[in-house]
Amino acid sequence: MTNYQHLFKYDFEINNNLIILHNESKFEAQQQTNEAFSEKWITWWKNVENKKKEKLYDFQKDWYFKLYGFKNEEQFSTFLRSKKVIFDAGCGLGYKAKWFADLSPDSLVIGMDFSDAVLIAAEKYNNRKNLLFIKGDISDTPFLDSIIDYVVCDQVLMHTENPEKTLKELVRILKQGEQIACNVYAKKALPRELLDTHFRKIVKGIKHEDLWNMATQLTELGRILSNLKIEIEVPDIPLLRIKGGKYDLQRFIYWNFIKCFWNEELGYENSVMVNFDWYAPSNAKTYSGDEFLKMIYDNNLKIKYFHREEACYAGRFEKM
Repeated sequence: MTNYQHLFKYDFEINNNLIILHNESKFEAQQQTNEAFSEKWITWWKNVENKKKEKLYDFQKDWYFKLYGFKNEEQFSTFLRSKKVIFDAGCGLGYKAKWFADLSPDSLVIGMDFSDAVLIAAEKYNNRKNLLFIKGDISDTPFLDSIIDYVVCDQVLMHTENPEKTLKELVRILKQGEQIACNVYAKKALPRELLDTHFRKIVKGIKHEDLWNMATQLTELGRILSNLKIEIEVPDIPLLRIKGGKYDLQRFIYWNFIKCFWNEELGYENSVMVNFDWYAPSNAKTYSGDEFLKMIYDNNLKIKYFHREEACYAGRFEKM
């Protein structure tokens, strides 16, 4: 087994390709969030057939290029091959970490997650020599200062107890002159924000079974609305942060009132998982563009690429 100890602040046991630092968070909301993601990924992994899993993987890869400014896999592979150590902060089931490892076989890729999904990742990819997994809190990593060549925190930062603290930690471990890729959820219209915020205050008392039922019901609502193929003209309502223009009815309700995700190409099971992903975790903070950029500048990061869309703000940022 390769010796990785030179990367870390202290010694600990590495069991094949897995390090377990922490199993639980001391923060109630973070622990609930960890459990929600454990439930999400383990249930999805057990119940969804491989072809449908591949559809999600392909969707996520294409979105990754869009979020972080890579034209295609070849360009991304060239970028990764210049990095000795790549850190996937919040790796979940590890399929993106495995993708990085495939694209850059001479790099060491480390995936870290607070949910039990990382245990599945370590077992599934235990034959990969350049892939290591850690179970623990990405806001308190075991790495030395300025030791990582590329940090990825994709669709995760806003699910941590204190995203600002988490970003500061991820910048700490990044080498000067190297890049971090991260994104945050964008603030939606006020009615949607109010519903989401209220629900997350009560979600800790709701059973996973009931959350899956709700996710299924929201998926069905999204499918029904989408199949209506109704387009409406909406006026600007600035006080409610509702943007005017032509909308598909499903998209109008989705962006402004309640998340009822539906994607025909991804399929029913993946759409249910996306809806569960949104409403199950307690921690899911949203940001305006200015708030996200303030986090970036507060950490002395320089913008290399910036992307904005209705769902999120994202980019690659260089440590100065």
